[in-house]
Amino acid sequence: MATITSRGRSFHIMVSLGYDRDNRQIRRTTNWTPEPGMTERQIEKAVNEAAVLFENKVKTGQVMDGKETFSDFADRWMRDYGKTQLAPRTYERYRSLLKRIEPAIGHIRMDRLQPGHLMQFYANLSEAGVRRSGTFVATKALINKYDKTYPVKSAFAKEFSMATTTVRAIMNGDPVSPQTAEKMAKALEMPRSKAFLVKEGPATLSNKTIAHHHRLISAILNAAVMWQVILSNPAQRVKPPKVPRTEAKFLDEKEAARLLECLETEPFKYQVMIKLFLYSGIRRGELCGLEWSDVDFEKKVLSISRSSQYLPGKGVFTKETKTLSSDRTIKLPDSVFGLLKAYRAWQNTERLKLGERWHECNRLFTTWDGQALHPSTCTEWFARFVLRHDLPPVSIHSLRHTNITLMIMAGVPLRIVSRRAGHSNTTTTSTIYSHAIQSMDEVASEALEDILKPKMVGSR
Repeated sequence: MATITSRGRSFHIMVSLGYDRDNRQIRRTTNWTPEPGMTERQIEKAVNEAAVLFENKVKTGQVMDGKETFSDFADRWMRDYGKTQLAPRTYERYRSLLKRIEPAIGHIRMDRLQPGHLMQFYANLSEAGVRRSGTFVATKALINKYDKTYPVKSAFAKEFSMATTTVRAIMNGDPVSPQTAEKMAKALEMPRSKAFLVKEGPATLSNKTIAHHHRLISAILNAAVMWQVILSNPAQRVKPPKVPRTEAKFLDEKEAARLLECLETEPFKYQVMIKLFLYSGIRRGELCGLEWSDVDFEKKVLSISRSSQYLPGKGVFTKETKTLSSDRTIKLPDSVFGLLKAYRAWQNTERLKLGERWHECNRLFTTWDGQALHPSTCTEWFARFVLRHDLPPVSIHSLRHTNITLMIMAGVPLRIVSRRAGHSNTTTTSTIYSHAIQSMDEVASEALEDILKPKMVGSR
């Protein structure tokens, strides 16, 4: 029930909505002032009617409390929703994006945030200098020397007091600071000019990155609408910069065959890993999360039900797969399971060699002593493998694109391809792999002509 308090010539009306999780009372308030010339009886009747009307509006969600700033609400959303509902990597990525968002619009009250504020923010993000420039990227010469001299990353990192994650970033081709580049070059006894390429010039954020900021802001404001903090989401009335659609990089049949030939001289573990990527099309985290219990040698089926990921401060951890549709089983050729049998025997031999030093985790792919493999390990190894053999410049994720593209080109129904890929629907598959579908459309057109042309000639 509304509480009415007289304040001179006006009245303060307060409606309680209970208590929040911190045991603080949730209140909605308004002020009502009588018109001049009203009698005391008229005022009493009118203020009570105003109180009842206000209380009804509060209880039906028509009265919002948007006084808190965007930063305060974003913190509350990340705490109450993000920590429990978002995937760990998504949560960390959102925290990173908020470091740019909050200085720009964090001080604005939720009920005063307008589309113009967001448009100005996106315009500022597109300006030069927002992203760090003057960074250094490792050359092929540095990567090759490191690979030959220090096959074990942890040994190098320990000897030269560098974070393992930093070393991984350098080997991945990520840009690093001048200080880090100098330290790495010195450790490998190379001139920095030969060890690193300089990336100078004004650095701007891509339209894709700006769109990521927009999606986060919109998600937070959508929650504010649902939690009855604001009436509408101003981000819905703003269009972020258009993101150009890029085709997925993949290997054609000849390039994939050459990759398989090059693998024959590589360590057995990586042979199996890369071939499994190519034949299954699973994601990197899904492959690193595979356990031997997921391999059905009798039915020739691989089960995908978990993903292995890494976060600084948390280390390697296991989570559920990306979506509900990502939980799936994949039928694979006999040759793949023959390879897996040989690999299991090899792994058992390695386990026996180490004895008590082996850490049992039941994973297919592990470190030298049996611990869960860092997901970046296969990425970094594959990048160096591509350089060594002068293969097309593709990433480990390109093997997934290759698998899916080759299935579509072979005429496998899109529904089957989508299920094997773990996509939520065929629309996702058709959007990402439009290049392959377009190619198949041309093949279908030519096939149709071959079918109908004899009939057309015969009918003359």
